Amino acid sequence: MIRAKKWVAGATAAVLALALVTAGCGTAKNENNAQGGGGGNKTFRVAMVTDVGGVNDNSFNESAWNGLQKLQQDKGVEVKYVESKNDADYVPNLTSFVKDGYDLTWGIGYLMGDAVKEVAKKNPDAKLAIVDFDLSKEGLKNVASVTFKEHEGSFLVGVIAGMMTKTNKVGFVGGMEFDVIKRFENGFKAGVKTVNPKADVVVVYTGAFNKPDLGKQAAASMYDQGVDIIFHASGQTGDGVFNEAKERRKAGKTVWVIGVDKDQSLTFGTDVTLTSMVKRVDNAVYTVSEKLLNGQFPGGRVLQLGLKEDGVGIPETTKQNVPADVLAKVEEYKQKIINGEIKVPATDKEYQAQFK
Repeated sequence: MIRAKKWVAGATAAVLALALVTAGCGTAKNENNAQGGGGGNKTFRVAMVTDVGGVNDNSFNESAWNGLQKLQQDKGVEVKYVESKNDADYVPNLTSFVKDGYDLTWGIGYLMGDAVKEVAKKNPDAKLAIVDFDLSKEGLKNVASVTFKEHEGSFLVGVIAGMMTKTNKVGFVGGMEFDVIKRFENGFKAGVKTVNPKADVVVVYTGAFNKPDLGKQAAASMYDQGVDIIFHASGQTGDGVFNEAKERRKAGKTVWVIGVDKDQSLTFGTDVTLTSMVKRVDNAVYTVSEKLLNGQFPGGRVLQLGLKEDGVGIPETTKQNVPADVLAKVEEYKQKIINGEIKVPATDKEYQAQFK
């Protein structure tokens, strides 16, 4: 039996802190419709702007906000957020916090990369940070970047899907098709094919991260094709995947969903959640913000977190549905990835080179 502590997917703030380098400190401010609560230390304020998925996406936006709320509780700082309804909101929302004098303004998600770059260039004295986008090569000393090796964690849930499918058909539902989500897809497919070369992997992109109805439609089509396990990387759109799975379960069908970013069994239940590929956005946001609070902001740098750094992985609740022998195989592959024995494909080209 694998010890439970090996399945705690989160990175501690201390582990992340060791991976960060130090730099300078600065200031940045709030928007009228921003939500949140003030802390005791009014001289230090941190804000975040969500992408179109919104703060209650049951995914990485919500995880980032949880990290800031913990920062407020632990350090007494003021934290706020504002939601973006469309991509045209990104620059105005970021600019509003910057102009209002917030010490640090976060852009959450790959879709906000260009907006953070634009605002940072126009406001060189402000401090900004971005999740899932690398701006380290832009020469912006006022921006800290955090990225994740999603393909490594996705390989592990692919191993689970490949070993546990009863139909030899599994599925992947992505939001929008860009580098971050392709890492999820290719890592997942690689894990499935490594342990079950005969399995088919059906891939669908919905084109949105905030459309549960599209997720539900995609899941219904896949389940109708005989897919019995779906891994989604689609933000709030994935809620629809879970909803379809729940309906099928009620009708007596054995289907599963693999969650993303958070332990989604805590939201949707272990009856339909086989496991989740967890990204510790909360701890990353907490640690970078704390670094600035301590005068050690990693501006101009990128922090990349994978299995070795415990930045991605699977949650302890996985053992409720996944047998011990499968977990043992997952642990075996995890160590091989950490040791460099396996290089997980992140792009289509890398995947095709390994699995022709």
